[in-house]
Amino acid sequence: MPKLKTNSGAKKRFALTGTGKIKRKHAFKSHILTKKTKKQKRNLTHFSLVEKANSSAVKELLCLK
Repeated sequence: MPKLKTNSGAKKRFALTGTGKIKRKHAFKSHILTKKTKKQKRNLTHFSLVEKANSSAVKELLCLK
């Protein structure tokens, strides 16, 4: 069996926590920020976790399965 290659786009966008969950950044924080409120921009700054429904697909891209 050959070595699996990690998806290079996924390795830049996701990170593992100590408990094995997957962290992700929020979307809509890169441009067109003038019409967004301070509160909205502040809340988009924080990391969140990938949902269970998508975690298996992300793990496959990261070769964690």
